[in-house]
Amino acid sequence: MTDPRIRNLAKLITGYCVDIKKGEEAVISGGIESLPLLQEIYREVLERGGYPVLVNIRDEVFDEIFYKYASEEILTHISDIEKALVEKVPVFITILSPSHTKHLTGIDPARISLRSKARLPLNKVFLERSARKELKWVVAPYPTRALAQEAGMTILEYEDFVYRATMVDRVDPVEEWRKLSRRQEKIASFLNKVSELKYVGPGIDLYLRVDGRTWINDDGHYNMPGGEVFSAPIEDSVEGFVEFTYPAIWRGVEVESVKLVFRRGVVVEAHAVKGEEFLRKIISTDEGSKRLGEIAFGLNYSIDRFTKEILFDEKIGGTIHMALGSAYPETGGRNISGIHWDMIKDMGKHKVYADGDLVYENGRFIEEILS
Repeated sequence: MTDPRIRNLAKLITGYCVDIKKGEEAVISGGIESLPLLQEIYREVLERGGYPVLVNIRDEVFDEIFYKYASEEILTHISDIEKALVEKVPVFITILSPSHTKHLTGIDPARISLRSKARLPLNKVFLERSARKELKWVVAPYPTRALAQEAGMTILEYEDFVYRATMVDRVDPVEEWRKLSRRQEKIASFLNKVSELKYVGPGIDLYLRVDGRTWINDDGHYNMPGGEVFSAPIEDSVEGFVEFTYPAIWRGVEVESVKLVFRRGVVVEAHAVKGEEFLRKIISTDEGSKRLGEIAFGLNYSIDRFTKEILFDEKIGGTIHMALGSAYPETGGRNISGIHWDMIKDMGKHKVYADGDLVYENGRFIEEILS
């Protein structure tokens, strides 16, 4: 018998996150373990009058084989078929469901970097179509044993965690997401009037400008679970340093205790207790990989623990995250890169000032903003 929460998640994805319309084509992708959810999504797309043009079921071993055996010519090749999908299909549904989370740890990071650089034009088209509202997309989770193990939970505990974070264990998940959306919209509206931000506290002393940039309310339409507001800094405005609390994970490789120092928006120092060489190689991918493309506040307080999966971790209530690399065009950000690497900091003992006024303290925005 199918867990009713799986069916609820499929309905939430198709009816709320991407809101499939009659006649819309959709690409559905996921790991082999997520087959029960993929089947429910497939059925929901059809029942809503959509057309599932492609169902892509993958296993991480294919990625490992690709990076291990592909020639440089193949690593830099982009398929015309994949290009056409990114340029034409209006809906992409991706289910995060790995069977293995460290499948690329033995791969030379230079090969990963080369592939990321080659895919930059595809990423650019994808993000630009999204910004123009020509493309609806979502990344949503399915609880696998690999993800549970990374999070330090049993599979049953992790299932409860995933379905609680996505709120599909509630009577009316859509209404619950609408409530969260309204609360976050107050924060985004306030920040859209701000010119400067200053982050201070243990392990951070960072200044940046956001005047003219747009703050986006991530309420579950692009990521499920949602639970953040995000924007992009003025590219050359970032000054100071930040030490990130949790390991920064890129393609399954963990880099611990990352410290970045910025001058005129560029990383001039990059340190880590573990994985420093990997860190430096990845952020040297291209010109944009040493600049911040995203800044954000995590506001989903039902996610209260680090799981080593960015889909959840960047939303942890009481955190901020910053991403090196590509900006989301809808924010007004101009940074372009083949990478987008999120790094997270706990803000439980910190303050944020907006245009000189205290607006955020001990992991929460002050009540005046939320009223």
